[in-house]
Amino acid sequence: MSRSLRSLAFRWTLLAAVAVLAGATAIAAWLHRPLSLRLQGQPAVDVVIEPGMSAAEVADALVASGVDTSAWGLFLWFRLSGQSRALKAGSYEIAPGTTPTTLLDKLVRGEQAVRRLTLVEGWNVRQVLQAVRAAEHLIDDLPAGDDPVALARHLGLRVAHAEGRFFPDTYVYPKRTPASRVLRQAAAAMDTRLADAWARRQPGLPLRTPDEALILASIVEKETGLEADRAHVAAVFINRLRIGMRLQTDPAVIYGLGERFDGDLRRRDLVTDTPYNTYTRAGLPPTPIAMPGWNSLLAAVQPASSRALYFVARGDGSSAFSQTLDEHNRAVRRYQLQPRQ
Repeated sequence: MSRSLRSLAFRWTLLAAVAVLAGATAIAAWLHRPLSLRLQGQPAVDVVIEPGMSAAEVADALVASGVDTSAWGLFLWFRLSGQSRALKAGSYEIAPGTTPTTLLDKLVRGEQAVRRLTLVEGWNVRQVLQAVRAAEHLIDDLPAGDDPVALARHLGLRVAHAEGRFFPDTYVYPKRTPASRVLRQAAAAMDTRLADAWARRQPGLPLRTPDEALILASIVEKETGLEADRAHVAAVFINRLRIGMRLQTDPAVIYGLGERFDGDLRRRDLVTDTPYNTYTRAGLPPTPIAMPGWNSLLAAVQPASSRALYFVARGDGSSAFSQTLDEHNRAVRRYQLQPRQ
C-alpha cells in the first residue's frame, strides 16, 4: 500500500475512532442527564406498567405518561443494558432528577410508588371505611355504605360480619391499588394474630372459639387504653362469663346504638334491648364491636389472676377493681360521684 493510501486509511480510522468516542461520550452523558418531564402541575410523572408489557411498550408508556424523550432511545437503552426482560410491572412515580440510568434501576427493582394506610386500634368498620375512602390513590371498589355484612361478603371473609376483622396496623400499598386488596391483607393479618393468641390461651377459659376471644378482646380494647389494666379488665369479664353474670359493658351498648348514639349514654339506652345490649342479654355480643390490637387479643386469652367482678374508671385513665358490689359502689362514690378538686 502506498504511503498516501496508508495515510488516508489512518485518517479514516482516526475519524471513526473519534466518532465512536464522541458517540459513546454523548450516550454516557445522556444516561446520566436528568430526563425532561411534562409534570402538568404534579410533583412527578405517574406511569403504570402493565403485566406482560414488552420493553418497547414500556418505553412507549413512559413517553406517553410524560417522560419527554425518545421512546426509541429508551427502548434501545433497555435492550443494550441487558435488562429489558427484567422490567417489572407496577405503578411508578418518575420524579424530577431521574436519569435514564436511575429510571432503569427503578423499573428493574420494582420500586413502585407506594402510600400508607393506618388502621387504629379501637376503630369500628365505619371508621375503617372512612379512612379507606379518604386514603390517597386507593381505588374504591367496596360496596356503598358501611354495612359490615355486605363488606364481609364482598371481601370473601370466612365470617358473615366484618366488624373487628381487620388488624390495626399500617399497610403499604402501590398507587391505584383496589381498597379491597388492602382490607383483605388486614383481614388476613387479624386471622394470623388471632390464631397466634388463641394458641397461647390459658386452660379453662369460658371461651369456646377464637372468634369469641376476638369479641372479648374488642370489648377490652374499648374499655381501657391503659396497657397495665387490659389483663385485669379481661379478668372481670372472664369471671362474669364463668358465673353467668351479665357483662354490662357500655361500649357494646353504644355499638348497638350505631349512629343513634349522640355521645351521651342514657338510662333508657341501657334498658332498651338490642343484640349488643349486655345489660339486657347474658354472654358475649354477637360480633366484635371494634378492632382490637395485639395486647387486647393477648389479654382476652391470658387474663390476670383476679376475682374482681367490677371496675370503675378513676378519671386518670386507670381503673379501680372490686370483688364485691359493696366495694364497687364505694369506688364509684369515690371516683365518679365526688366533686373534682
